Formats: sequence, C-alpha cells, structure tokens
Amino acid sequence: MTVRNFYFFLVLLFCVALLNSQEASAQAKRRVIQLSGFVTDTTGAFLPGVNLYVPKAGRGTSTSRNGFFSLPVLVGDSLTITCIGYRPQSYTVPDDAKEFTSVLLEMSEDYQILPPVYVMQTEELFKEAVLALNIPLDNTGIDPKSMNAELMALMVKTTPMDGNANYRYYIEQFSTSAENKFHPIYNPFLNPLNWVKFIKDMKKKKKAAENRN
Repeated sequence: MTVRNFYFFLVLLFCVALLNSQEASAQAKRRVIQLSGFVTDTTGAFLPGVNLYVPKAGRGTSTSRNGFFSLPVLVGDSLTITCIGYRPQSYTVPDDAKEFTSVLLEMSEDYQILPPVYVMQTEELFKEAVLALNIPLDNTGIDPKSMNAELMALMVKTTPMDGNANYRYYIEQFSTSAENKFHPIYNPFLNPLNWVKFIKDMKKKKKAAENRN
C-alpha cells in the first residue's frame, strides 16, 4: 500500500465515523414515545395477531386477542402494520407526540377477486352422466349410503379446512400460547386428590364386580 492510498483510506474512515456519530447524535436527540392503542377493522371489531414493525429500528410487536398493542418508538419512526387478509398500513409518529400516546388504527380488508371459471357441458352428456350414477333412492328420495355414520365421520376427518378455518385456528393457537406463556403447567398425575378419587373408583368397580359374581 502506497502512502497516498494510506492517507486516502484514513480520510474515508474518518468520514464514515463522522457520519455515524452525527446519525447517533440525531437518534439520541429524538424523544422516546410509548405508543399504545388498538387495531380494528372497518366494522370496529378488534383484530388479534396484527404485526406492527419499525423497519429502521428492527423492533416490533403483535396485538393481543383484544387488538391491543404497546411499543416504545422514537419521534418520526414509521410503523408498518400487516395482517393476513388485510391491506398493509403505515403510521408515522408525529413530532409533537406526547410521552404516552394512544392511537386507534383501522385496517381495511384486502379482497382478491379471481377471474370466473365457467364449466360448460352438453345436455346429452349431462343426462348420460346422471343416468350412469344409478343411485338407489328410498321413498324420501335420499340415498341411504350418504347418511352412513362411518362415511360421514370419514368425511369430517378428511375434509380440509378452508382459509377462514385456518385463520381462526391460527388465532386461537396464538391467543392460547400468549395467555399460557407465563402460567405454570400442572401435571394431573401429581395431584394427590386425583389419585384418591382414582383409588375410590377402582374399589367401587371391584366391589360391584364381586357382587355380580
């Protein structure tokens, strides 16, 4: 490395350090705000599981089952608000925000309308397909096979969930996990009262079996 390149490297390093120090001082001058509030949809219903994120700071949070959130931010920070099924929103903390600021954020649903699909069939082929089914009907006009208990139970087990059911299941699991996060988990096998009840039941069953014999 020549002397000229060495001095050029020192000047470049000094400029980078100066810019970082100015940015750090600007960050230090910005006030810290405790931003709290609720997130709702257009009907006013609270939305759980909404993600609020500050990209520049790399921090964020999610709303509770009641749609509540609380997050420390700086004046001028821009929040990105996202949720499955809703359009992304953004919120910028105003310069005149108080130390404890409460807001009410509203999200609108994101509809995706797919192009329609038309299934066309000729009348002759449709009649042939219906006649080929050969469904045995009783006097009520209902196929008894379709009311079979085993078949209906199999349909319940194998029918996949739609988007709404998946969303509800995810939110229920998220809420349950958040509620039980700091709760102790009890083992029912370590409860002495359960063992006393179990022994009494076993004695009753044994005595009833002896009386039958």
